[in-house]
Amino acid sequence: MEKISMKAYAVKHKLSLFNVVKMIKSGNIPTETVVENGKDVVYILIDEAVEKEVSRSIVSVENKEPYSLRKENERLKKEIEKLKEEIILLKKRV
Repeated sequence: MEKISMKAYAVKHKLSLFNVVKMIKSGNIPTETVVENGKDVVYILIDEAVEKEVSRSIVSVENKEPYSLRKENERLKKEIEKLKEEIILLKKRV
């Protein structure tokens, strides 16, 4: 088992320190607290099984579908048409 700091872990997995702290507090990653120079320092224990589980739970940018502006544009146009129809219906009621 290897020990690394929270910052090194965040850099390794391309996460923010906030997300690493959340994972530690929820118990997703095993940690060890060591007193260095009178301060408590948290080290993350790296184990192969835990790393595989954590890497599966982290949503990487590469796994996401490419964003299509054309699809989004079509969706927004349909939404605009629905809103226009709704406005016309409301105007008729008033």
